[in-house]
Amino acid sequence: MLWTDEVTLAYREAERTVLAVDRVSVEVRQGEFVGIMGPSGSGKSSLLYLMSGLKLPTSGEVRYRNRVIHLMSERERMQLRRREFGFVFQQPYLLPYLTALENVLVAVSGDREAYERALQLFEQLGLLHLANRYPHKLSGGERQRVCVVRAMVHQPQIIFADEPTASLDHVNGHAVIRLLADYREKGAVVVVTHDPEMLADADRIYSLRDGKLVQPVRA
Repeated sequence: MLWTDEVTLAYREAERTVLAVDRVSVEVRQGEFVGIMGPSGSGKSSLLYLMSGLKLPTSGEVRYRNRVIHLMSERERMQLRRREFGFVFQQPYLLPYLTALENVLVAVSGDREAYERALQLFEQLGLLHLANRYPHKLSGGERQRVCVVRAMVHQPQIIFADEPTASLDHVNGHAVIRLLADYREKGAVVVVTHDPEMLADADRIYSLRDGKLVQPVRA
């Protein structure tokens, strides 16, 4: 479904070249929950950005359904991310002038089924009573859970989640991970985290250190 082949991401820092991702090959199959583990600065978020087309590799390839992502035009990559992918970032990027529910539905306006799915997801994550509140009236953890709903509501082929439980307490963190793990019935899920407990149900776990893949892959 999606895989990287010896993908590298390099950038200049002062007088030296830093390899954020160093010749990493990973695979995501249909219906899989894939975890990417590593300490802070290991390159796990950079790898997620490469896999999802948010960053372009310095070398190597990222393929999605046999299409090389970095050979697409920027418009094609944008459409791919909008239609096929869902994102949960470390920071909850919500529009301040829209309610929680409006933030979720902004990209699927007029879709009645998406509206019903959004309400169901809000209920599953204990947010239904907050659906009409604006972001400044929500806690950091509540905003993060809204972003999880937004990532799922259009039923993407792959959900990319970067530390989705970092701002959540234990109970809500596990609720989010259960919801993401259950999404395997509809598509694939890639979760970046430093917490191995959150990947207990993962089908495969890739570990990174200093931008390099640590072998073996844990299944």
